[in-house]
Amino acid sequence: MAARIDLNCDLGESFGRYKLGEDEKVIPLISSANVACGFHAGDPLVMRRTVALAKEAGISIGAHPGLPDLQGFGRRTMRLSNEEAYSFVLYQVGALQAICRAQGTTLAHVKPHGALYNQCSVDYNLSTAVVRAIMDVDPGLVLVGLANGELVRAGQDLGIRVAQEFFVDRNYDERGLLRDRSLPGALITDEDLAVERLKRVILEGTLETYEGSTIQLQADTVCVHGDGAKALEFARRIRMDLTAAGIEIRPMGDAS
Repeated sequence: MAARIDLNCDLGESFGRYKLGEDEKVIPLISSANVACGFHAGDPLVMRRTVALAKEAGISIGAHPGLPDLQGFGRRTMRLSNEEAYSFVLYQVGALQAICRAQGTTLAHVKPHGALYNQCSVDYNLSTAVVRAIMDVDPGLVLVGLANGELVRAGQDLGIRVAQEFFVDRNYDERGLLRDRSLPGALITDEDLAVERLKRVILEGTLETYEGSTIQLQADTVCVHGDGAKALEFARRIRMDLTAAGIEIRPMGDAS
């Protein structure tokens, strides 16, 4: 079977009169859209417009639930009870599912956003609350989580389909987790290096860590960014280089 990968991007992050991102330009480059659900970004009108764009392009649509933190864009850590995490995710995923149904399309996956994603990656108990909320909306949804993280482990334990995510522009530590952004070397700025690492992860399932060791890492989906001219060009290059390497780009939940 030919190697395959999903390319996902966070979209629908505008709010009211404030425009953020280049959704129309990035959608042709990806196979899955993660749509903000109004807590960290987006609003009902933006959610509807983004779903319509994704539907027209024929790409997979996913919910991108975050913390209730518009001013901080969902990137500030909050201490959540499991009940709060469950309720926040249930509310947001259910809202986007309703919008998808109203527009004659389906919700395919869920990827938590920002601080919620990062907290779940290292907190198994929080992750189980998030996974249960997703499954209570629709047990057929695909859960997107950081490869080797606790959200993936919780999803596997509870029996939901899981897509393990790789970040092409981030360094990883020896645990297989993202190197903290506050540390030097957290971001990879060399595009050639980033693309070569990505192809190695897809084709070989291995990755060189920041410390220099080699670890096993499964990637079912890759996060690409589309906010800004340079990011768009990098997204185009990723798609072109993967295609040239014979790697098929398909939505994460597509079993065909």
